[in-house]
Amino acid sequence: MQIDFHHTATYVIARYAGFSHREADIIAYCSQYVDDATNTGTIVFDNRAMYERVASAHRMLDYSNFVELANHQVWIPFHFLPGNGGLPAGENPGEKFINKIVCKPNSYVAQQMVADCIREQETPYGLYRLGITMHVYADTWAHQGFAGVQHEINSITALDDNDNEDTAFLGRLRSSFGDWVESVASSFVGDALPLGHGAALSHPDKPYLSWSYRDNSGKIVRRNNTDIFTEAADYMCRAMQRYRVRNPDAGVDGLKDQQKQKLRQMFASTLDESGDVRHEKWIKAIAAGYFGFPDQPIRYRSKGAGSWKYLAIGTRRKKDKKSDRFVYDPSFMASDWKLFHDALQVHRLTVIRDILPRYGICAA
Repeated sequence: MQIDFHHTATYVIARYAGFSHREADIIAYCSQYVDDATNTGTIVFDNRAMYERVASAHRMLDYSNFVELANHQVWIPFHFLPGNGGLPAGENPGEKFINKIVCKPNSYVAQQMVADCIREQETPYGLYRLGITMHVYADTWAHQGFAGVQHEINSITALDDNDNEDTAFLGRLRSSFGDWVESVASSFVGDALPLGHGAALSHPDKPYLSWSYRDNSGKIVRRNNTDIFTEAADYMCRAMQRYRVRNPDAGVDGLKDQQKQKLRQMFASTLDESGDVRHEKWIKAIAAGYFGFPDQPIRYRSKGAGSWKYLAIGTRRKKDKKSDRFVYDPSFMASDWKLFHDALQVHRLTVIRDILPRYGICAA
C-alpha cells in the first residue's frame, strides 16, 4: 500500500471509528511514517543528551535489503508480518520455516499484534503505536502471499494486470514491443531481489487494480485490490473501535455500509499511477466533505520544514550524519517525532520477542 492508503485512507477510517481530527491525524501520520523512517542510529544533542531510534523501512534499492538481519528487523515486523500459514499458535503450516513467515491477511499473529496494542495503550506513545500497528495490519492484506526475506517463494511468473500498465515507462514499451516487456521486468526484479513482492512490482499496492500471477508453486492467483483494500479498511475500523473502548475482544460494527461504499468508490475511481497524485486527490476529497465529516486540514511531510522530525530536532536533511549535533529543547521529550520512535521500538520488540515466538518463529 502507498501513501494514499496509509495516510489519507487511514485518516478517514480513524474518523469513522470515532477518533477526533487530532487523534486521527496522529494515527494517519504514524501509519505513513512507517514507510519513511529510513534513518537509524543515535541522535546526539549539544548538551550531550542522546536518543536512539530505529528504522522501519529501507528504500527498495538500499544495500540493507541484501542483509538478512536488516530484513528480519525491518521488513518482517513492519511490512510483511509472518502469518504462520493462517494457523493459531502451536500449529505449523509445513516443515519449512519459510512457510511460517509468508504474510497472511488478518492472521492470528496480526490479531495478537492488534490486541497487544489495545491492551498496552496507557502510555504517552499509545496512539502513535496504534498508527504503526494499523500500517502493519493493513499490509497483511496488501502483502499476502509474500515474505519479508530474500527467498524463491517470492518469485512469480505470468504477471498480468487487467486495468493498466504498471508504470508509464512500461506502458510506452508495451505499445512498441508488447506485453512481454512487463513480464521481463518482473522476472528481472524478482531474480535480482527476491524480497517481498518485488517481482510483482507495485501491483499489490494500487487500490484500483485487478491482476493475476502464477506463484512459486505454479498456482494462478487472482486479486482484486479494491475488494482487498475495502476489507482491510473494515477490519482496521473494527480494530480502532476496539481501541477506543479499550477492549480487544469487544463486539463492534466496523464500517457502516455507506462508509464502506465511500471508501470503495474512492479506491476504484482514483486511477493515477502515482501514489502521491492519488494522495492529493484524497486530501481534496476530505476537504470537500466527501467522506461526511467537516473539513479540517491534514498534511504530511516526512522530512524537511514542517515535518515532525523538523519540529523535534530542527533538521531539514533527509539523511543524518554521525557528526550531526542537534540543539536540545525540553519540548523534544513530548514531541510527535520522539513518541513515534518510542512506539516504533516497542512495536518491533513486541512482535519479534513476544508475539512471533508463540508461533515458533524466531526472527532476530
